[in-house]
Amino acid sequence: MSYFQTIYAAELPHRAVVVYMYLRDRSNWEGACWPSIGTIARELRLSRSTVQRALNDLYRAGFLEKQNRRRPNGSLTSNLFTVK
Repeated sequence: MSYFQTIYAAELPHRAVVVYMYLRDRSNWEGACWPSIGTIARELRLSRSTVQRALNDLYRAGFLEKQNRRRPNGSLTSNLFTVK
């Protein structure tokens, strides 16, 4: 079963499917990508809160892993997303 068939069968909200497809499209061959929530929201024309809810839907369903990334000074930078 392809990854799109799997996400469709999961009965996730539309927002989660759209964000998943966006992340899948921008991920490398290992499934890794690191767009900011603001970038995702702007490019998909969604609110930041809608993107955050979609990401949470995907985490809970097991379609996405998130790793916080930090700059050398310790401040947060964009998250590393791994799409499954």
